[in-house]
Amino acid sequence: MNSRLQQSSSKLPVLKLLARLMLWNILPNGRSATFFNIWTGVRNAKAFQGRLRQDLTEVFKLLADGTLHAQVAARIPLADAPEALRLAESGTVAGKVILVP
Repeated sequence: MNSRLQQSSSKLPVLKLLARLMLWNILPNGRSATFFNIWTGVRNAKAFQGRLRQDLTEVFKLLADGTLHAQVAARIPLADAPEALRLAESGTVAGKVILVP
């Protein structure tokens, strides 16, 4: 595979994510979504940390009261961490791969 084709195919998941995000934001259900990139907070750390704290507090409240449910694809023993990482990076699972003691 040539390098130009590899570059464009590596961008495909990000483009699909952005397209889905735009679709969610135009739906008439009153909900909205945003792309959250923790690494962008390095530029404006103080404002970013405040917003991150607010957002995570809200997410944890929603999880605690059962409004929000985390989608778990697999629970894998900690001893099998390399296999869990391969699975998580494979792009074949819908949801999170959880390591359990």
